[in-house]
Amino acid sequence: MGSDTETEKKKTPVALMPIAKPLAGKKLCKRTLKLVRRASEAKCLKRGVKEVVKSIRRGNKGLCVIAGNVSPIDVITHVPILCEEANVPYIYVPSKEDLATAGTTKRPTCCVLVLTKPTKGELSEEVKDKLKSDYDQVVTEVAEATSAMF
Repeated sequence: MGSDTETEKKKTPVALMPIAKPLAGKKLCKRTLKLVRRASEAKCLKRGVKEVVKSIRRGNKGLCVIAGNVSPIDVITHVPILCEEANVPYIYVPSKEDLATAGTTKRPTCCVLVLTKPTKGELSEEVKDKLKSDYDQVVTEVAEATSAMF
């Protein structure tokens, strides 16, 4: 049998939900998770279904990132509908574990909402500009992926 490093390199295939569309490709997934990490560092991130739903209902705008391997599926099915009604762009990523790692949490996370501005306080101009440019780039790619779907 192999060493620990060999087993770490081999990732088991992820069982995706049938509703996980639009699903981010490798490149978009990497950019999206990078954006989630930056937003987490800048305190512009809502984690978990309850917080995300609450923020969307309150009218906060941002990018909703949903994990594609959530079980049971009923936990997450209402979130895309809520996002569409509120004109919030959303994208699925393959793994909830990767989403949690990018959001600097140890616990696997079903969905996160990347906000355009922090809930409390202000950001420095440099951090705000970098976050805004990453956010705009990912949102345009998400819009392209969504339009290609319909």
